[in-house]
Amino acid sequence: MIPRNPGTIAGDLLNFARGFCMGAADSVPGVSGGTVALILGHYHQLVAAISHFDREALSLALAGKWRRLAEHIDLRFLIALGLGVGIAIVSLASLLHWLLENRLPGTLAVFMGLIVASIWIVARQIQRWSATAWVAVLLGTAVGYLISSLSPLAGEPGLLYLFFSGVIAITAMILPGISGSFVLVLLGVYHHVIGLVKALPRGELTLEGLIQIIVFASGCAIGLAAFSRVLRWLLEHYQNVTFACLLGLMIGSLKRVWPLQQPTAETAAEKFSHRVFELVPISEWAQPLWPLLLLGIGAASFVLAAEAIAVRMYTPRDVDAKLNEGA
Repeated sequence: MIPRNPGTIAGDLLNFARGFCMGAADSVPGVSGGTVALILGHYHQLVAAISHFDREALSLALAGKWRRLAEHIDLRFLIALGLGVGIAIVSLASLLHWLLENRLPGTLAVFMGLIVASIWIVARQIQRWSATAWVAVLLGTAVGYLISSLSPLAGEPGLLYLFFSGVIAITAMILPGISGSFVLVLLGVYHHVIGLVKALPRGELTLEGLIQIIVFASGCAIGLAAFSRVLRWLLEHYQNVTFACLLGLMIGSLKRVWPLQQPTAETAAEKFSHRVFELVPISEWAQPLWPLLLLGIGAASFVLAAEAIAVRMYTPRDVDAKLNEGA
């Protein structure tokens, strides 16, 4: 959805805050930055802006028409949002890693509350529940559950592998319901990439590490530019089915953020990145459940309140105009 106050300092700060929330989510396996974008009301604008990196943008750049180019790709919005995403990832990487390693149940309870509330929000985007929509929900749920059940790959990543990991992960990050960070976990490069990000603000990044970050970021940029056009076309022509599929992906991904899980006996002494986690039935959970329940309810309530506020700031006509612009 498109803000009513673009081109203002207040609008820039709002978009920076949205980007910061997206970056925080994208840093965590199991939580999708696309879900956060949908919650905060700028998902359609994000998809439309990125998909406008097209032939017309290239023609405007070659002709030196910089103002028209900036308007075409919604540059001011992307800069504010991008700064928020980047600063969040760099500044919160260590904190989120610590929370996952030392406060896993509570952290996952918050994430589950966020996703459950997001499922309700996405379901409201589906205007007509046809048989096709229900099939899309079921297929999306099956795919999301399957992805959440996969075991991570292992091994030291090469530059080409890092590049394609960036392409795949950024495709997941823009989709509500699929965690790009979790895709990086499955590909076996999450902790390697996070390690590079954590070393950046400390000034500990080597030349080899800098090259790896550039290669990974290049893969992200190419994947984002290519997939966003496909996603915009789906939202323009098959919005109901697309949101139904995304809804299923979010439902299926809940397995990954189930709070009651612990490392297996064989891997409990390993580093966090090498642990294998197993789900624990409620009847066998030894710790109190009420703190996790309160955290989940609080996170869900926050999402619903944020969505209610965001809805008042946008108009459906603006959404349609932005999605159809340049189509």
